[in-house]
Amino acid sequence: MSRPQGPHPSLFQFDTTFRIMLPKGSYMSPHLLSLVNSFEDNLALSLKKLMKSAKDDILSLSWMKLAMESLCETYRDIKALIVDLELPVADWDEEWTDVYLNNSINLLDLCNAFSSEISRLSQGHLMLQCALQNVDSSTAKLAAVHHSLSRWQHHTNAKNARVENCTAILESIIASLNLPKIKNSAKGKVLMRAMYGVKVKTLFISGIFAATFSGSPLKLVELRVPEALAWADTFTKLQMLVNGEIRVQLSNEGATTVLKEVQAVDASVKSLVHASQDGDIPVEAEALEYMASDLRRVAEKLCGGLDLLSTEVDKFFQIVLSGRDTLLCSLRSKNTISNSPKKKDAVK
Repeated sequence: MSRPQGPHPSLFQFDTTFRIMLPKGSYMSPHLLSLVNSFEDNLALSLKKLMKSAKDDILSLSWMKLAMESLCETYRDIKALIVDLELPVADWDEEWTDVYLNNSINLLDLCNAFSSEISRLSQGHLMLQCALQNVDSSTAKLAAVHHSLSRWQHHTNAKNARVENCTAILESIIASLNLPKIKNSAKGKVLMRAMYGVKVKTLFISGIFAATFSGSPLKLVELRVPEALAWADTFTKLQMLVNGEIRVQLSNEGATTVLKEVQAVDASVKSLVHASQDGDIPVEAEALEYMASDLRRVAEKLCGGLDLLSTEVDKFFQIVLSGRDTLLCSLRSKNTISNSPKKKDAVK
């Protein structure tokens, strides 16, 4: 993981200018109003849940897992909204379709980047296991322990090129926040408004993942959203809490990660490294075993947390992929129908 570039790094900031209010004169049926209000109420509730859990369990793998679960839930909500709107692909503007497909590719790329980092961190567990197998007070064994632990430190502090590339991907999604103008389509306006909320939540959580995995607050995304939205106040508070805590953690000298589980392993590794770096100084067997036991405990917690988070990232990947495939199948069906030859007039 890379080290932050200075004590007070600037954030990856963007001010959205999305026009959320429906144009005057545009009729909204009670049914459509109910749909958009229900979606935004659910979005606000999901953000409140993340806020509540963040106060007690912020910057941990368990909170990141909860954040990814929440994101999956929001994508299921937008899918249900599209069904309830009864807005077939044939009625979608071509620009909407292009934006959706481009964003889906970006989201799949983000998932691959996050999965690669989770996998990379999980690989470090093997090095810890090698070290723990060699825990012994003999000089030869201690040298092996020191070698394995040093490898783990080097491995976890290395940069992941895929994660480093997340900034460009996030920029591309941000560029799509200001969607094309909607022409006389109440259903279209509802859909675009809901999609705006989905994108904001996606960018916020993706920015957290990118900053956490890279060890750099420069990957954070900070968005200012219109206050008139039902979920705006909760989102702003949550963003301030989480992004602020990440900045504080990474501004500490020597900090390379904000993940509690990785920090716990790192602290335990440093104790064992210190004990094993000089074979001429005998290490008491009892003290060595205590340090090894502590490392074993925190290492297993890290490994288990990474496995659970990996599962949630995979679920999100499948949700995005499924939505993309569904749209592409609908587009192919639409093109097939539009290109089919017209029936000849019957001979009178």
